[in-house]
Amino acid sequence: MQLSLHADYSCRVLIYLATMDAELASIEQIARAYQISRNHLVKVVHQLGKLGYVETTRGRGGGIKLARPASEIRIGEVVRQTEQPNFALIECFDRVTNSCPIIGSCGLKPWLAKALQAFLATLDDVTVADVVAKRPQIARSLRSKRSSAIDEAP
Repeated sequence: MQLSLHADYSCRVLIYLATMDAELASIEQIARAYQISRNHLVKVVHQLGKLGYVETTRGRGGGIKLARPASEIRIGEVVRQTEQPNFALIECFDRVTNSCPIIGSCGLKPWLAKALQAFLATLDDVTVADVVAKRPQIARSLRSKRSSAIDEAP
């Protein structure tokens, strides 16, 4: 199983913001730190704002910050809400597009559904605060990526 880039980037944004000591961050900073698309991050941050994970402030001096403490944001919840469009692990999970001829007799789907639930249950036990337990090291790594990207800019 592989998460979509949207879910992956959503987690990365939350991790970045959790290392910021309540400072505002910009999409530009996050994109440079992770070396990922700014345009994609705009969509990710917009959705995270709509879901109540981040607060955004527009204009000069604006930016992004966590809307609630990192200890209150569960990774399982974030993944469920940001995985696009759903968790169709195999074709038969999608009732609309399923064309598998053995759907009525195959025993694979229930096992995969059980595995998916176990996966999400594990992530439900993890908060953003847990993920950034090594916060100083994470912040240092992100800052070094950010500054090297700035140094390389034309």
